[in-house]
Amino acid sequence: MPIEGGALEEDLAALRDGIERLFAAPPAEYQEADHQLFARFKQALNAGAVRAAEPAPEAPSGWRVNPWVKQGILLGFRLGAVIDMTVGAGEAALPFCDKATYPLRRPDPESGLRLVPGGSSIRDGCYLGRGVTCMPPMYINAGAWIGDGTLIDSHALVGSCAQVGQRVHLSAAAQLGGVLEPVGALPVIVEDDVLIGGNCGVYEGTVVKRRAVLASGTILTRSTPVYDLVTETIHRAPEDGPLVIPEEAVVVPGARAVTRGAGKDWGLSLYTPVIVKYRDVSTDSRAQLEDWLR
Repeated sequence: MPIEGGALEEDLAALRDGIERLFAAPPAEYQEADHQLFARFKQALNAGAVRAAEPAPEAPSGWRVNPWVKQGILLGFRLGAVIDMTVGAGEAALPFCDKATYPLRRPDPESGLRLVPGGSSIRDGCYLGRGVTCMPPMYINAGAWIGDGTLIDSHALVGSCAQVGQRVHLSAAAQLGGVLEPVGALPVIVEDDVLIGGNCGVYEGTVVKRRAVLASGTILTRSTPVYDLVTETIHRAPEDGPLVIPEEAVVVPGARAVTRGAGKDWGLSLYTPVIVKYRDVSTDSRAQLEDWLR
């Protein structure tokens, strides 16, 4: 949901001003009005009216961060007292203690959300689009934004403030790292129709552009260059920006030889992601399984 339009824009501007003031000058003791402010903010997060980052065509990465939204999420941790959140009773009880401001998110069947039984958790304060499917066990942290029709597979993690587009397949044991602090840092971004294979890891604000494919075991960080065999270029994160994986790129785990010193003498190599091709008909046919799962 875009942040614009009449009364909504005015309400969000007032909400932003209140969050920024309270974050910059925390009181000795929080008042009821402060808790009400955070409750309105969390309601906006759950509705998708505010998000930690949003599309920005003018930005080099195509995205811009909203620091005040991250401030609001951090404010929730300041406001919340640790309480008993134990589920169940007796010997079958599952003991939990966490901040009162971030309980588990209750699923809404009317949204088309499928939260399959088996130990998954969704923290309050995140947006879930229509038809999202969650296979157990998986975890979605506060501040995340998940687009319509996305599939989050078993043992997958969507970290704090990660932005995931529509019809994404986040395969088993894949991880999208959380980027909550510093508040000005871009979180992990995964755009529409991306396929992320099992045991992949996307960290440190990396942007994976639409329809890209990450083969199983691919790890992406700001410090690891990506070698593009198709265009014969090397993709690196600029000093003031994220690593960006191009649209429709097919990325696999690779290695590059150490060319000097003891590493060369010992025959060592270092891990590096490699773009081996760009998405084609054969790639699309292999990714159609997720449509049947929905």
